[in-house]
Amino acid sequence: MKKEQVLSALAKLDANSPKRNFAQSVELVITFKDLDLKKPANLFDLKVDMPYSTGRGEGKALLFASSKPFSDSVKTLFSRVIFEDEIAKMKKKEIAELLGFDVLLAEGPVMIAVGKYLGQDLAPKGKMPRPIPANPELVKTELEKMKAGVRVTNKKGKGVPMVQVLVGKENMKPEELAENIAKVYGEVEKALPKQRHNIKAVRVKKTMSPVVKIEF
Repeated sequence: MKKEQVLSALAKLDANSPKRNFAQSVELVITFKDLDLKKPANLFDLKVDMPYSTGRGEGKALLFASSKPFSDSVKTLFSRVIFEDEIAKMKKKEIAELLGFDVLLAEGPVMIAVGKYLGQDLAPKGKMPRPIPANPELVKTELEKMKAGVRVTNKKGKGVPMVQVLVGKENMKPEELAENIAKVYGEVEKALPKQRHNIKAVRVKKTMSPVVKIEF
């Protein structure tokens, strides 16, 4: 994959993406072919350190919480805290604003309410929160891990024929996004048994945009 091909796709993505009132995430979607997902050897779980920060752990973070003492102990790490009893009362505008957060975490028991009332809006956008225990030190560790890199895996349940990965924010320089994309693509290609021959298509998208294919 050449840098010029990635930059061309990013330019097309910008041209076809309506402006939003928040900096949208940019995601890379790689789909596979001729890959038997029943074989453990064809499943991978990678930690990829990016050339440039994706902004995920450095922007706005949101916590869904049920315990007041726990939320008080970590509230300085988050831009907003939403309590379990508030979730069912959220209006459409408030739910839409959740898409503007870079990191969403949820105290374990709250995931039931999140899934019930917000799942249909958050899940399609890849914004479902990650469940965490009510442990301040583990929360700090989780946020730090998010800053350092991204997880790339096709080991979800019985395996999936694709990966979708955060590679940055739309307000980053195109060259920075291109380098992050190249790093993820390169690591995924190396993890596949037939490397490039196992890759069907590579696309980029924003949080709320159509997908654009990278020709390579």
